[in-house]
Amino acid sequence: MSTNTYLAVFLGSKDSPKWAAWNAMSETDRKAKEQQGMAAWKAWVETHQAVIEVMGGPLGKTKRVDGKGIADISNEMGAFTVVRAASQEAAARMFEAHPHFAIFPGERVEIMPVLPIPGG
Repeated sequence: MSTNTYLAVFLGSKDSPKWAAWNAMSETDRKAKEQQGMAAWKAWVETHQAVIEVMGGPLGKTKRVDGKGIADISNEMGAFTVVRAASQEAAARMFEAHPHFAIFPGERVEIMPVLPIPGG
C-alpha cells in the first residue's frame, strides 16, 4: 500500500462561542477538562503513532513578513502534525472526533497533502 504525507493544521478562533464557553468555566472545571483533553490527545497519538511522521505541536504568536516589512498578526492556527496515509480521505478520518474540537475549544482540523517540489 502506497502512503502519502499529509499536513494537519488545528484551527480555532479565540472569538468563537466555544472559546467563550471555555473561558467562562471555573478554573477548577477548566483544569479538569484540560486533563481530560490531554489524556484523550495522548490516546489519539498512541493509536496513530505508526503513521505520525512529525508530531508537531502547539504554535505560538505569528509574525508576517511581506514587502512592507515584519508585523505581528493573529490567525486561527493553533497546532500542527504530519501523518502518512493511503489517501487524503484516510488521513482526514484519523481526525474525526479529535480532542482538539471534541474536548478542547478548537473548531476544526484541516488536512492537506504535502506535494513534491515541482522539478525537484
